Amino acid sequence: MVTTMMEPQLLGWLSPLVISVVLVTSVFAFYALFVKPRRNSNKLDSTTSKIHHDRTVTSTVGSLNVSVGDTVSDVIVVGAGVAGSALAYTLGKDNRRVHVIERDLSEPDRIVGELLQPGGYLKLLELGIEDCVEEIDAQRVYGYALFKNGKRIRLAYPLEKFHTDVSGRSFHNGRFIQRMREKAASLPNVQLEQGTVVSLLEENGTIKGVRYKNKAGEESTAFAALTIVCDGCFSNLRRSLCNPQPVASTINTLANALYKVFCSSKDEARNEMREACFDYLSLGGMCTSGPVSLLSGLNPRPLTLVCHFFAVAVYGVIRLLIPFPSPKRMWLGAKLISGASGIIFPIIKAEGVRQMFFPATVPAYYRAPPVKGETKCS
Repeated sequence: MVTTMMEPQLLGWLSPLVISVVLVTSVFAFYALFVKPRRNSNKLDSTTSKIHHDRTVTSTVGSLNVSVGDTVSDVIVVGAGVAGSALAYTLGKDNRRVHVIERDLSEPDRIVGELLQPGGYLKLLELGIEDCVEEIDAQRVYGYALFKNGKRIRLAYPLEKFHTDVSGRSFHNGRFIQRMREKAASLPNVQLEQGTVVSLLEENGTIKGVRYKNKAGEESTAFAALTIVCDGCFSNLRRSLCNPQPVASTINTLANALYKVFCSSKDEARNEMREACFDYLSLGGMCTSGPVSLLSGLNPRPLTLVCHFFAVAVYGVIRLLIPFPSPKRMWLGAKLISGASGIIFPIIKAEGVRQMFFPATVPAYYRAPPVKGETKCS
C-alpha cells in the first residue's frame, strides 16, 4: 500500500531513504491512476485519433490491430454525395466524430439531379441545411409543363399548405453537392478526406472500418463503431455486403411507371394508355394534384400511387368504350388494363411489397451476417 501521510511518531523510525522511496512511489502511482488515463482519453477524443503500435481500442475495433497512423471515429461515411454529406452533417451536429471518405472531392460535372422536388426541400429544412441551395444560382420551380401533339398542360405543385419559401429548386448538381460538402466540413468533428475505399474491415460478421488509399496513393485504415456506405447504387462495397434490393420509394416507382407509359411503342394499347394519362392529368382537381403531389415528394403514400395509376387505366377504357363498346374497343380496353398491370406490378415487386406498403414493419437493420462464401441478403 502506498501512503503519503503518516503519524509523526512513525516518521521518526523511518530513514530518509525510505521516505524518499515512499514519495517517489506516490508520484508514480498518481501519474498512473490519473494523469496517463486522461492523456489517453484526450487522444481518443480527437477526430483523427492516432493510436500507438502497442495499443488497441477494444470498444471500437474489437481485437483488430490498430497501428500508428490509423484513425478511429464514431462513424465512417463512404461517399460525400448528397446523402453522404447530409448524413455527415447530421451526425456531426450530434457531436459524433465522423470521418468521410470521398473518391473525388472536385466539383462533379455531369447532367444528373438538376431538380430538387419540394419534398426534398422540406427535408433540407428539417435538417437545417436549406442554405445549401443558396449562392448556386438555384431557380425556384413551381410545377411541370407537358407538351404533346400541339397540346400543352400546366401541372402546379400543391403548395397551398406550405410556407412561401417551399418550392422546387433547379440548379447545377455539382454546385449543390459542393455546398453540402462545405456544410458538413464546417463542423469541427467532421473530417472530410479524399480517398478510395478498397475494402471493408470485417471481424466475425461485423464491419469494423475500411481500408482505403488516400489522395497520395498511400494505403491507410480507418476504424469506427459504425460504417455507412453512401457511394451510389452501383457501389462495389454494397455488392460485397449483399445482393442489393431497391428501397421502396413512391417517387421512383411513379417515375419508372410514367417512363414506360410515355416511351414510344408500337403497341396500340400502350399508345391508348399514353393518351389516357395525358388527358387524365388535364382534368384538374385531384386528377392533377394527386399525381403531382406524388412526383413532388409531398405525398409519399404508395396506395395513392396505385389508385391513380389504375384510375388512368380505367379512364382510358372508358374513353375507348364511348360512344359504343365495339368488340375491337373492348379487346383493346382489356389489353390496356393488362398492360397497365404489366407496368406497375413488376415495379412494385422489385421495390418490395412489404417495404412499399408496410414500411413500418421492416426493421432498420434486417441483414444477418453473411455465411462464408455467400452474400445473399435476407
